Amino acid sequence: MTTHTPAAARSRRQYITAGLASMMGTTIEWYDFFLYGTAAALIFNKIFFPEFDPLMGTLAAFATYSVGFFARPLGGLIFGHFGDRVGRKSMLLITLFLMGIPTILIGLIPTYEDIGYWAAVLLVLMRFLQGIAVGGEWGGAVLMAVESAPQGKKGFFGSLPQAGVAPGLILSSFAMGLVATLPESEMLSWGWRLPFLASVVLLLIGWFIRVKVAESPDFEKMEERGNKVDVPALRVLRCHPKEVLVVIGGRLAEVTWFYTVVTFALTYATGTLGLDRGIMLDATIWGAFAALIFIPLFGMLGDRIGYKWIFMGGSIGIALFSPVFFSLLQTLDVTYITLAVVIAIGGVYSSLYGPEGGLFSAQFPAEVRYSGISIAVQVSGAIGGGLAPIMATSLLGLGDGDPRYIIWYLSALGAIAVVCSFLMHGPGRFVIPDRITEGVGA
Repeated sequence: MTTHTPAAARSRRQYITAGLASMMGTTIEWYDFFLYGTAAALIFNKIFFPEFDPLMGTLAAFATYSVGFFARPLGGLIFGHFGDRVGRKSMLLITLFLMGIPTILIGLIPTYEDIGYWAAVLLVLMRFLQGIAVGGEWGGAVLMAVESAPQGKKGFFGSLPQAGVAPGLILSSFAMGLVATLPESEMLSWGWRLPFLASVVLLLIGWFIRVKVAESPDFEKMEERGNKVDVPALRVLRCHPKEVLVVIGGRLAEVTWFYTVVTFALTYATGTLGLDRGIMLDATIWGAFAALIFIPLFGMLGDRIGYKWIFMGGSIGIALFSPVFFSLLQTLDVTYITLAVVIAIGGVYSSLYGPEGGLFSAQFPAEVRYSGISIAVQVSGAIGGGLAPIMATSLLGLGDGDPRYIIWYLSALGAIAVVCSFLMHGPGRFVIPDRITEGVGA
């Protein structure tokens, strides 16, 4: 029988270690993931799909980018199952390597000129493995933080792995910004590979941090009491379909908003508006710095007034700020463009992403929690994140370069998220700090 440290006896250091380990590991994995997105927007259409016209080459590059999102639900199923059966910590170590190694290998893939379309095939394969890793990573990182958190601070601790997205975005944007200063011929021949190869350093740092973290106390208590479920995914779909659907509907707006702002807007600004790519990369870095501050603040605010209300406010923000965002980009003024991206990422996105860890964890009991949040979040990620750049690019073409249809699309998703967030449970139903739910959803 596994022994565990009672929640009340856990030291402040253990709480902090679990939170920071989740945040640092998430930072490293999202560095890898965002690096690919930036390269897809700026580079991969030229070196892996050079025979396509510019628009079709961009769509092809974004299609390989989308493969990672479509692999996420599979990763959520696999790692959610073993996370609920074997433990949270071991899954986090596996996903870290499954993310880092393909990223390094992407930096070694020959281009189209060297091996033809096999280059794109290898790119898709590496992207698929990255998607599986992220599909399992998010649920484990959030649960390790939330389930290890002291009472009354689950929103704040649950926001720490979310906040890891910001430094991951900062590092990837900074790395690509540096290589973007090279002459284009050198950047396309060898410079773009350096940020991918540098991931080996981050991989070793992530392993060193995560190997020191203790197992989640909720999992230890569940294991001690014999509350494990044979097939957690089936239990979730059979007993908690409403919870799955409202999380999917709620997060669909958040993930679509984020990847429209971070990935598609980069292509829109440089391709349609004719802006220098450095302007958007710099604006994205400033937005990420703002998110690093505001994501934890919104998590703390969720602890005080309720996660669902903060999330609902962010959903309304999508509908209200979408037209303003594109209008500010169209000014071509660096100050207004930076302001648009900072508000979009640091304000609207942070108010959604900050309380998500506590909010989504509250929808499922501990014995199926890893599977529940992973399935719901990664399905929405596949639909929203995977299709966001492709959908936005298609809608932009439909509007002859006018983003009005993109604005309508984002606003509709924001309205759906408002309804879904209203239907979500508060934290008291399943997230119980000192005992595991027994018989809930059985």
